[in-house]
Amino acid sequence: MADDHADDHTTGDHATDDVLVTLPEGLRGELKTPFGPIETDADALLAEAGRPVVAVGDVVTHHLLDAGSQPAVAVVDGRTQRGVVDREIERAVTEDVDREVDNPPATLTRGLVSALVDALRADDPVTILVDGEEDLAVLPAILAAPDGASVVYGQPGEGMVHVRVDDERRERVRTLLERFDGDVDDLFAELE
Repeated sequence: MADDHADDHTTGDHATDDVLVTLPEGLRGELKTPFGPIETDADALLAEAGRPVVAVGDVVTHHLLDAGSQPAVAVVDGRTQRGVVDREIERAVTEDVDREVDNPPATLTRGLVSALVDALRADDPVTILVDGEEDLAVLPAILAAPDGASVVYGQPGEGMVHVRVDDERRERVRTLLERFDGDVDDLFAELE
């Protein structure tokens, strides 16, 4: 993730990098606990948000766009709650895709993690389209984002979780990721 290719965001740049870590079955329940407060109003969330804002999920990204705010980084996959998002949302969130990456369900790939780090270094907003599943992108986003940044993701049936990035949140994420299967040290190295 230490790539310095923030300007290499081109449509069609489809990374097929390897899986770094996989979510073990026993951790799935722990990830259902929100990392921050839940908000149902995008305007209220944005009033409290730090910068940059990283949105993970199609519906969350759509809500922020509807509220007139382009996230600095948007990670989308064309799906919501295991179903396909409606055409209006898909059109809005994939209008300007800058990077495409593969990321199978319940994994974090080198391509996704690298794209996140690059996007956070970019001067302009970046949309990352994931072929697979983007849910776990929240974790490396919290680790890679600067202090005070906001990572926003959906909590099914409840609203948008607003995570203000700080050392405490990073430590919680790091502790969770250390329990994933795979090369956690390589994952952390990518995030430096």
